[in-house]
Amino acid sequence: MFKTLRTEIDGSIGRLELNRPDKLNPLSSEALEEIALAARYFDEETEAKVVIVSGAGRAFSAGADLKSFGGKQDKSTHEIAEIGRRMAESLESMRALAIARIQGWCVGGGLVLAAACDLRIASVEAKFSIPEVDLGIPLAWGGIPRLVRELGPALTKELVLTCRPFDANEAKAAGFLNRVVPADALDAEVDALAASLAAKAGHALFSTKRHVNAVTDQMVGTGRSWADADGLVTAFVDEECGQIRRDYLKMRSS
Repeated sequence: MFKTLRTEIDGSIGRLELNRPDKLNPLSSEALEEIALAARYFDEETEAKVVIVSGAGRAFSAGADLKSFGGKQDKSTHEIAEIGRRMAESLESMRALAIARIQGWCVGGGLVLAAACDLRIASVEAKFSIPEVDLGIPLAWGGIPRLVRELGPALTKELVLTCRPFDANEAKAAGFLNRVVPADALDAEVDALAASLAAKAGHALFSTKRHVNAVTDQMVGTGRSWADADGLVTAFVDEECGQIRRDYLKMRSS
């Protein structure tokens, strides 16, 4: 059904797995579009109450595909930013509850993907990073309001502006993660939570999700996320941003 994802449904529990483990599950424009389509699939074609969102292999996601920052692209920068925004909104508005299962690196756009999920469980070995500013670009895809919602404004500014990595324990202490477990217990913990939720009445689950989302949207709404695309486009024509980006990519490739 999908080229970059694997999806399955078993009763009322669905699974959405990023499936490019050799590249650490980068979020290309194709992957972003497929995540949005998968969310619609679970809503329209299944009876899913819970969807587990994961990444195959040793990382949750390396974030935006760095190939999109150099050379020719099939889509414009503005289009890619809009696709990313729609991805996060589709997952967040999906009827079923989304549980992010996080192992290894969760970087940039991958962190936005996790933030769009309702619950997040990570391996103690998971690591997080938001390197966009080091790339000379602002964090897009509605990432800022979602991080402010989960982390608060002060820590969001620190992590996004400094680009420093942080570990699972810090993410849990900040309120981004619901649980941190040993690596060998991750699957069991996620599966147990999914089964526990799937055993509850669907209407109560879905109504609670909508209610909490409505309240947090009033507190820190994502309604202005459409403007992310404009900021990203400006970064791609700004000379200083361009030099920073070239230096970063050169360092990464060396």
